[in-house]
Amino acid sequence: MLELEAVSKVYRVGTFGGKELRAVHRVSFDVQDGEVVSLIGESGSGKSTIGKMILRLIPISTGRILFNGVDISTLKGVALKAYYRKVQGVFQDPFSSYNPIFKADRVFRILQQEYFPELSRSEWQDRVENALRAVGLNPDQVLDKFPHQLSGGQLQRFLIARALLLGIQFLVADEIISMLDASTRIDVLNLLADLKAEGLSILFITHDLSLGYYISERAVILYRGCIVEMGLTDKIYNHPLHPYTRMLMVSVPRLDRKWKEGEVQLRGQQSELAGGCVYYDRCPEADKDGSCRSHEPVLVEVEPGHFVACKLYPGA
Repeated sequence: MLELEAVSKVYRVGTFGGKELRAVHRVSFDVQDGEVVSLIGESGSGKSTIGKMILRLIPISTGRILFNGVDISTLKGVALKAYYRKVQGVFQDPFSSYNPIFKADRVFRILQQEYFPELSRSEWQDRVENALRAVGLNPDQVLDKFPHQLSGGQLQRFLIARALLLGIQFLVADEIISMLDASTRIDVLNLLADLKAEGLSILFITHDLSLGYYISERAVILYRGCIVEMGLTDKIYNHPLHPYTRMLMVSVPRLDRKWKEGEVQLRGQQSELAGGCVYYDRCPEADKDGSCRSHEPVLVEVEPGHFVACKLYPGA
């Protein structure tokens, strides 16, 4: 359904744009019909940048993003509007998606004006109420309310209901539960699982490893804009191969044992990129001869459905 081919994003920064900031570097992966793929990485790894490029909110520097075989960068006018009918995003801060001076259900009225002008008011109202009930909201309690009168979880469900009204095929879920309380988080996750069971494809962007394990079939581990490991979720979580992925797994608190100081090992500090492996400066297993600094690894399949970009593995 959705495929990224060597996608990169470079920003011009500094005085008069004299320097370049590489946010995403040659990222390639796909999301199949009815599949949930987790895009996992720490802050600044490029996760949200990838989501924004998929949604055409920012342009791609190089590479291609294909949706059902069509390069989305070529879409304009009616074709772009049709793309947004199939692909939508829900973001981390639900309050930022609403104008505080308008009632929250204005997002539904705008949707009707743009995509369903032929429907009568009563027909549209029935659709809205059915969509709200599908995401676990009582229309009588949430409609005709201002954003500040609703909780973050209710506002997130509003946005998901808006996507359902369009009958979308692909959802970019960018940290959509990080600002929600624990009881609401599981409800939203279960809602996404139900939508996936109905055929919706989801790119689930998160920094939380446990959430990625709970919701997705495949996981993509991102570090400084590069994919360092990718594959079936069970393989990555139960048999992490890249030093960065192993460090992430060790960092996850567990109830069955105490975390011991020194378990997470980082060598040095993150520095400016100068070619080679992006994890070189922090990797405790980097070659002392400096070959990891000069060699940029590529993703290789080390076992069926499991890819890693590290010189520790032949072919990378």
